[in-house]
Amino acid sequence: MVRSTISAIGVVAAVLAPAAPARADAGPSDFVDRTEWVSYGDLSSLRVYPTPAGRAAATRLDAAEGEQAWREVLAAAPEADTPSMREQFLCHWNYAEFARPGKTSWNLEPWRPVVDGVTMLESGCNPGAAEEAF
Repeated sequence: MVRSTISAIGVVAAVLAPAAPARADAGPSDFVDRTEWVSYGDLSSLRVYPTPAGRAAATRLDAAEGEQAWREVLAAAPEADTPSMREQFLCHWNYAEFARPGKTSWNLEPWRPVVDGVTMLESGCNPGAAEEAF
């Protein structure tokens, strides 16, 4: 049920979202406040803490802003530069503020598999296993 809701919200939001204004004043850390690597058991996770501006931008579903935010993540945590982590981030960027608004951090794991977009969305941006409980 949640999967259908997330998908429907994303589709409705994509259709109804106004065009994003041009951002000539974009700075180096407009969208990402900080990142933090954490471990649980033998697994690691990168917590990405979006700024209020990042959360607002994410609801506009602007691909260019999503790519800018990903560049900010990589500036803070270059080792996150993997296809799976990028896709997890973009999934969170496009859907987290609709599905779980205000979630403290968007968590990306290097051990998650690369999957197609539908599987990524159906897994709540956490393919391969449930989101960590911490």
